[in-house]
Amino acid sequence: MTTTNEPVITSYAQAPTKSITAGGISFAYRELGPKGGIPVVFFVHLAATLDNWDPRIVDAIALSRHVITFDQQGVGASSGTVPDTLEAAADDAYTFISALGFEKIDAFTFSMGGFIAQDLAVKHPELIRKLVLTGTGPRGGKNIDKVVGVTYWDILRATLTRSDPKEFLFFDRDKVGKKAGKAFVERLTERTVDRDKAITTAALRTQLKAIVSYGRSAPSDLSVFTGPTLIANGDNDRMVPSILSADLHQRIKGSELIIYPNSGHGGIFQYWEKFAPVAAEFLAD
Repeated sequence: MTTTNEPVITSYAQAPTKSITAGGISFAYRELGPKGGIPVVFFVHLAATLDNWDPRIVDAIALSRHVITFDQQGVGASSGTVPDTLEAAADDAYTFISALGFEKIDAFTFSMGGFIAQDLAVKHPELIRKLVLTGTGPRGGKNIDKVVGVTYWDILRATLTRSDPKEFLFFDRDKVGKKAGKAFVERLTERTVDRDKAITTAALRTQLKAIVSYGRSAPSDLSVFTGPTLIANGDNDRMVPSILSADLHQRIKGSELIIYPNSGHGGIFQYWEKFAPVAAEFLAD
């Protein structure tokens, strides 16, 4: 796509929500950073909407790259219903990206978004140039199918303590983890206008079933993806076991692996001051 004369937005909190219709679905999305060239498309996690991206990471990458975030079908302000499989979610992502006119992207992913982007890369290896996989694991990865129990248990714990479930799901419950979790949740509230719709309970349940199926499936052949890949996680991920990041590292030739100490599923958010510049440098053109 060509560069426009629109003012460059470099703050995710200020990026307007837009929509594009493709395949009968209206996809909600936001974009920021300098346009032109290959964009960085962000693939978000379980139960997440446009408002769940850490602005410290998005803004760091948007200083030099065109960043696009989007709601999957049936999530947030996007129309339709959540698909039953992550393969179908990858197809939706391809439909969305194609509708915007892009034939090549870089992908930044977290958790379930990493599952979806892997399916996309396997089916369309020519589409993704660079891939960032954080807090995620390969199709068929051991104990990914345990995510339902972990999720509902932590939602209960959060309800009882009047906390955000992400404080339990993403962070260790020691002093450092609790502080990092509250800081992360606070950053997510920096956007005060044009906020997204929360995911419905039905949509969450469908996503969880799709993840269980992903975890119990035969492994994908990730050798078909040969682009530069950055893999990162905390060393105590309860949602997508940290060992699966090492598994991905073994499966994707030439990939880089970062494991942050004393941190959980949201290790990149706890260590955003270290991770954001590393991710921005990795994704630099």
